Amino acid sequence: MSKAGVRLAADLVAFSARIGHDFRRPELLVRAVTHSSFSSATRPSNERFEFLGDRVLGLSMATALFEADARAAEGQLAPRFNTLVRQETCAEVAREIGLGEVLKLGRSEMMSGGRRKEALLGDAMEALIAAVYLDAGFEAARDMVLRLWGDRVGAAATNSRDPKSALQEWAQARGLPPPVYAETGRDGPDHQPVFTIEARLTNGETAQGRANGKRAAEQAAARALLERLEQDGA
Repeated sequence: MSKAGVRLAADLVAFSARIGHDFRRPELLVRAVTHSSFSSATRPSNERFEFLGDRVLGLSMATALFEADARAAEGQLAPRFNTLVRQETCAEVAREIGLGEVLKLGRSEMMSGGRRKEALLGDAMEALIAAVYLDAGFEAARDMVLRLWGDRVGAAATNSRDPKSALQEWAQARGLPPPVYAETGRDGPDHQPVFTIEARLTNGETAQGRANGKRAAEQAAARALLERLEQDGA
């Protein structure tokens, strides 16, 4: 229990154990998981925490990348950094730790699938980082970030390559027009659609990708086609 007398509910106690941080000030965790749709004058949302957590995440990742590759130039580090701190990555980590399950949402947000929304999860992940920072300092927050991000830091050099740009470069190097992307399917509820996009080259090569957003589906399709071309030695 904190000085303010806040006691964590059982789900938040279990969540704290999952992320490996025992909050000395539990009210910070409560605020980090409180969405604006559930907030009130006496129950502030996590929006201010998002702002701070974004900066703590950025410094944590910039430092980790700087130390991991002493030879990398700024032009190489920047895309790796962007890959690690982008909203999609934050949301991915949030899903892995079950952050969506403990979010405090208003009824309308809950009914519209808020616990699965990428933007909402990404923002909440940043708020959580801020809560740990405010509770125990930068080192604790950085250590949690590196633990939760895991091997993403080491794989950033590979994952930072933009699939759509790489596929276009592949086509241009072989005298082909740029690839085209076509939506071939859309399913799921209206508030959480899943898009299927096909990447096509004029030489007949195609591949599909699926994701919750059109841009992400295009990236997935380009990545799938690149991987196939590389496996075939094309």
